[in-house]
Amino acid sequence: MKNKFSALACLLVVIILIVFRVSYTDKHAQLPVKVTTWDALGYYMYLPAQLIYHDEKELNWLPKIDSEYAVTGGQLYQANRQKNGNYVFKYLEGVSILQLPFFLMAHVYALNSDYPADGFSAPYQYAIAWGCLVYCFIAILLLRKILLRYYKDLTVAITLLLLLLATNFIQYVAIEGGQSHGYIFPLYVMILYFSIKWHEKATYYLSALIGITIGIAMISRPTEAVMLFIPLLWGVRSYTDFKNKLRFFRTNPMHILAISAGGFLAILPQLLYWRRVTGSFIYDVGSKWDFLNPHFRVLLGWEKGWFIYTPVTIFFVAGLLFLKQKEFQRSVITFCVLNIYIIIAWHIWRYGGSYSCRALVQSYPVYALALGSMIEHSLKSKIRLILVPFGLYLIGVNMVQLVQYNRNIIHYDEMNAAYYKAVYLNLRPTALDMSMLDTEVRLKNEAGYSMHEVYQADSIQSIRAQSFTETSFLLNDDLKKRGENYLKVTIQLKTKQGQWGTFLVNNFEGDTTLPVKIRLFNAISKEGDRNSYSYFLKIPSQNRANKLNIHFEGNEQFEGELYSTRIQFFNPTN
Repeated sequence: MKNKFSALACLLVVIILIVFRVSYTDKHAQLPVKVTTWDALGYYMYLPAQLIYHDEKELNWLPKIDSEYAVTGGQLYQANRQKNGNYVFKYLEGVSILQLPFFLMAHVYALNSDYPADGFSAPYQYAIAWGCLVYCFIAILLLRKILLRYYKDLTVAITLLLLLLATNFIQYVAIEGGQSHGYIFPLYVMILYFSIKWHEKATYYLSALIGITIGIAMISRPTEAVMLFIPLLWGVRSYTDFKNKLRFFRTNPMHILAISAGGFLAILPQLLYWRRVTGSFIYDVGSKWDFLNPHFRVLLGWEKGWFIYTPVTIFFVAGLLFLKQKEFQRSVITFCVLNIYIIIAWHIWRYGGSYSCRALVQSYPVYALALGSMIEHSLKSKIRLILVPFGLYLIGVNMVQLVQYNRNIIHYDEMNAAYYKAVYLNLRPTALDMSMLDTEVRLKNEAGYSMHEVYQADSIQSIRAQSFTETSFLLNDDLKKRGENYLKVTIQLKTKQGQWGTFLVNNFEGDTTLPVKIRLFNAISKEGDRNSYSYFLKIPSQNRANKLNIHFEGNEQFEGELYSTRIQFFNPTN
């Protein structure tokens, strides 16, 4: 079979995506699949509001839906109330346009079944989740076809495997398929394909398709307007090429008109929506940018850095250096650099809860061209000897981290270097491992310290937030010993309610530093079960503190039972 390696790579990717989607389907839950929540609700809510409830201004239907399915995340941030009394959606309409065919199929099915035809019951969740996969399956096949124009079969196979299996692509296509990224991904494949075809033979039809694609992308996420640089600079290898392209448009203005008309037609639904609910065709959704102070932590920060949690992406950027004189060199380099800059300059640089940087997922088809160039170069050098095993390692790391992320071992927003090191490729972290999410204090070698118990209590005690204080007295003689002294606190408790947002707060009396707060909700704790919490505290050396206070604070609904408290003192033996 011709180009069999890349064909097999596509097949493997599709199988793995299906496996992940099925694995994260809970057939015993009210909603076996639930993807229209949080930000995804903001993109999706146009459809039920307009087509089922015919209420896109007052949203009188939403409180009942939220009480039934819990889709807003606790408070309605997906829409803002305006001075005229109407709500206006914070997120744009493009994704819902792409979701429309699958929504309609789900609605017809719901109307003819026992499921509520309310826009959020199981058929709708399945439709949106699998609809994203269907789009991406088609897009992957088309992306393979594009890559095969420029690279050998083996190069394309490796490129596809690394691009799609060693990154957060799986998370936002197969697991969180209601987000915008998986739906926009095919648009980038399309703009590549249309750009290629247009430069082979420029037709008004292709010009219109380019405009429509860019327009839909823009009303999905406005920053996707940078997509325009792909067709604009495609085939431009020199300044002369650029002047020739401009000359073409000057002598063929109908192509500009076709692109503009296509783009306008695509964004028209958004303009009409804003007009209906605000009275104006233009509405400021409130985004803020720090262009003069970009946040490089988006790439390198331990919170969710793109290069750290999906390190294969380093080669996406490095591959830009290997494009040489390919027809898309300036197009791809310009797009990739501008795209990354725009992403890291957004004021809310964390991009909400995410695994790695989710804001770049949709543009991976463009980075595939750069990655393919680097892989083809590597296959011609000695690097080829380690390329496959290293690639398999990166894929393996990503697969484990995906499981960790969905188990909340990799935190969605608050990672740090010490904690990441503690849980790296660890699917069974300990209570002490989990403490590193809140404190970086930990003894690497407890055997190198002398230890004795300072406090031990094993009686069951009812506790509530703000009501429990346990005090441990430390021996002044121990505090005066040379070296760094530590306490290890181990607590066994069961939370009856209010685990989320409740912390064990630790502070030394007389110490001016901030208290150490250990969260009760973590990846290995469960409300209603007996849970263990263990963490180290460094005894302040700048004073003679001899009293440690521990109390619970945070969630006012917190209520539980304390089973045991154990405090151990560690002093270096040398």
